Amino acid sequence: MAATASPGAGGMDGKPRTSPKSVKFLFGGLAGMGATVFVQPLDLVKNRMQLSGEGAKTREYKTSFHALTSILKAEGLRGIYTGLSAGLLRQATYTTTRLGIYTVLFERLTGADGTPPGFLLKALIGMTAGATGAFVGTPAEVALIRMTADGRLPPDQRRGYKNVFNALVRIAREEGVPTLWRGCIPTMARAVVVNAAQLASYSQSKQFLLDSGYFSDNILCHFCASMISGLVTTAASMPVDIVKTRIQNMRMIDGKPEYKNGLDVLAKVVRYEGFFSLWKGFTPYYARLGPHTVLTFIFLEQMNKAYKRLFLSG
Repeated sequence: MAATASPGAGGMDGKPRTSPKSVKFLFGGLAGMGATVFVQPLDLVKNRMQLSGEGAKTREYKTSFHALTSILKAEGLRGIYTGLSAGLLRQATYTTTRLGIYTVLFERLTGADGTPPGFLLKALIGMTAGATGAFVGTPAEVALIRMTADGRLPPDQRRGYKNVFNALVRIAREEGVPTLWRGCIPTMARAVVVNAAQLASYSQSKQFLLDSGYFSDNILCHFCASMISGLVTTAASMPVDIVKTRIQNMRMIDGKPEYKNGLDVLAKVVRYEGFFSLWKGFTPYYARLGPHTVLTFIFLEQMNKAYKRLFLSG
């Protein structure tokens, strides 16, 4: 009698069984949302730093620590969690799509013998997943940028969104539905850069650490690979991120937008604030992105392992 494959060993084609696509998407979003709860204050500081000194004005914040203490003093402890609902919706849309598509494509392109895709293919997978996720998540991104920026404005100029859903409804009603996708191109461009660096470098770093023989596939390995991935991503994506932030927060002045396009943002930042202002807020950017990357992948890895143990084991 022919031997019957164990349920946990693999499918009819001999490949190991994996979780359904819907579960991959769900875990991706939950991992990102869980990480956001911890890093939302850092996201707020990053956005405030990137808007500080806009239009050749004097910088509101000298350092990230100055920004954090100023926000706490002026807006209180609740103030540093402004925009949390938008941050969670962004993860539920952007990260769910991004990680779900990346995981599916990565497994599809893994060889029958378990050989993973090469580095360039990993980067391409990451860019495709990131651009798709960014398009889906742009409305939540616009709401997040505006909600986190509101506290720096005089009371009579604040938008005063109550939560992300109130923000989305008001933006659509007051400025038109297309405004929900304002800055979509730089958002997608940023996502391409971030995901090419983040997802590919995470996979590559994890693979390198495992091949070194000094690490096993555990939380320590995931942590180290995530920190390397976060550093690479921070250095590569900051100039694109400041473009995205300023376009999504801009107002109409005498019927005209503050910036014509992304190149106009870059030109004005360099001209009025200096070349290195493109990397303004490096510390909160990495302080947010590094732990978010770490927490997202740790949560994702642990949920995948738990699912396999509970539902795919023999």
